[in-house]
Amino acid sequence: MGYTIIFLPLLNAIICGFFGRFLGIYGCYIMTAYTIGFSFILSLINWFNLQNTPLSIINILKMIDTGYLNINWVFQFDALSSSMIFVVTSISFLVHLYSMEYMKGDPHIPRFMAYLSLFTFFMLILISAGNFLVLFIGWEGVGVSSYLLINFWFTRIQANKSAMKAIIVNRIGDFGVTLAMFAIFYSFNSLDFSTIFALSPYIANTNFIFLNLEVDKLTLICLLLFIGVIGKSAQIGLHTWLPDAMEGPTPVSALIHAATMVVAGVFLIIRCSPLFEYAPIALIIVTIIGALTAFFAATTGLVQNDLKRVIAYSTCSQLGYMVFACGLSNYSVSMFHLTNHAFFKALLFLSAGAVIHAMNDEQDMRKMGGLIKLMPFTYSMMLIGSLSLMGFPFMTGFYSKDVILELAYANYSIQGTFAHWLGTISAFFTSFYSFRLLYLTFISNSNSHKNSIEHAHEPSILMSTPLFFLAFGSIFIGYLTKDMSIGLGTDFWGNSIYNLPNNSFILEAEFIPYYIKLIPVIFSIFGASIAIYIYYLNSYDFYILFNNLIPIKIYNFLSKKWYFDKVYNEFIVKKLLNFGYNVSFKTLDRGIIEIIGPYGISQNITNLSQKISNIQSGYIYHYAFIMFVGLTLLLTFLSLNNLYIINNKLYIIILIILIYYNYIYHKS
Repeated sequence: MGYTIIFLPLLNAIICGFFGRFLGIYGCYIMTAYTIGFSFILSLINWFNLQNTPLSIINILKMIDTGYLNINWVFQFDALSSSMIFVVTSISFLVHLYSMEYMKGDPHIPRFMAYLSLFTFFMLILISAGNFLVLFIGWEGVGVSSYLLINFWFTRIQANKSAMKAIIVNRIGDFGVTLAMFAIFYSFNSLDFSTIFALSPYIANTNFIFLNLEVDKLTLICLLLFIGVIGKSAQIGLHTWLPDAMEGPTPVSALIHAATMVVAGVFLIIRCSPLFEYAPIALIIVTIIGALTAFFAATTGLVQNDLKRVIAYSTCSQLGYMVFACGLSNYSVSMFHLTNHAFFKALLFLSAGAVIHAMNDEQDMRKMGGLIKLMPFTYSMMLIGSLSLMGFPFMTGFYSKDVILELAYANYSIQGTFAHWLGTISAFFTSFYSFRLLYLTFISNSNSHKNSIEHAHEPSILMSTPLFFLAFGSIFIGYLTKDMSIGLGTDFWGNSIYNLPNNSFILEAEFIPYYIKLIPVIFSIFGASIAIYIYYLNSYDFYILFNNLIPIKIYNFLSKKWYFDKVYNEFIVKKLLNFGYNVSFKTLDRGIIEIIGPYGISQNITNLSQKISNIQSGYIYHYAFIMFVGLTLLLTFLSLNNLYIINNKLYIIILIILIYYNYIYHKS
């Protein structure tokens, strides 16, 4: 069953990608529906079979077989990977169904379906891996697939730029994961999860030398892994690629943000919980970075006008919640929020796609409005997703988001308090921009072109069906799975998630003061009320109040995304490009080739031979003079060697100087 779940999406990618022109559009549709749907059904069966087989390891073949390094292609199915497989296949199946209607009319539908299935396959490889090398194959695969999907409309310059930005920024994080794998193999002599996690208590508090510094092994390994998480899960610092990834088709955005690319980093932390538990310094850094990301993205989303970009920043903010929950050793709660987030975020993106589809590909919310009468079903879906996102009581997001904040408060540490209050303030901003999105898109007076309004329509049944199922999950999935996932005493996760006894605060969170538990809910409702008051009831007074210097500067600061892009471009990208052209290319690459390399050697030998040939005058006294000079130089070198005045290595330097001088002389 495990083989089938993983390789069915690959089969669909191969068939649609290489034989799509023979199958036709409808043939690709049928093939996609059967393969991805069957993979989803099998993943559901596999999830229900966890009670009978809590751990299943499948060894396919040997990847590397040497005397010192032996790595097999291993798949590991436990509670963590099975839950993630269910989330990925369910969201992927609904996105594939949605894409069949959304991409209607595009001439490259088979290629699009192949890319989506390839994306799903690599994500399944990543989450079911039994060692770090297989995980890294999936890790790189989702990066390549995201590049292909973001750049699907490759004739658009902005899509090219966004795809390159995504893959280049992620290379920074991937470099950290690569170094972490080297450090893991150096410390454990293995890359298998079972071996590494079993030995982690014995490696704790041991040091080795890294960059001429003595550092704790597990702390360094976890920090290097976290660099990869920062890149893949768009944490602050390497987050800049995520909002620009909106250039791809909307189903791509839904798949990236809900179930594949961005949650891969969070999954990596949860999978490596036995390592992070013995690296307290790394956990503190993870908590701080996650809290800052939640706050940064929530404030930036306040002033965005692109419909998909607002939802993208909400994804970045929610990923911050998941990451700082892991930093506080609440891996099961982070996984619970990841599952809940997948449903309501996919609902938001696919609902946004329905709006964009109906409005002739218009994405600016300021050019919408009045759609509540034309698209009541889509408005209902967007409202459900927004309420779940803001953590409205008894929606799916409420059950996980509030628990994260309660656990942060119950941590009773500086980083816990820091994360709690930044997360609470972020909840206020989240509810504000969620209702701002609803108002500008659906409720405000229409600012659309007449042609767009005339053709506005509800999505077809093929697009509406995934929205309905996602709306059901956005309302009920949190309530139905809360006790199983994070209930006191639950053994659902088994040994797939590890917690040190000192780092478990789930019991303390149950007994914190009730008003502390109410603060996030109050902040969320207050943020929504402020948005309604400002945009619906009193917009003119709001304009007068904020038409001052300081509010305008704050608005510019947030609309420029905290100037991250500007700082990177001015101080990093431009300097690297300047170094790459003027130093690396013109001086080193061309210099080595033209002066020292094969071209330079051949040119210099040619010039030297021409000059020597000029000496062939035919006069005996010229030849005698050359022999005399040559013999004198030879005796001089031999005598200097005997006196140990000149080292033989200096001859090479002298030769290079002579060649370089000859080259400069020839050019002049």
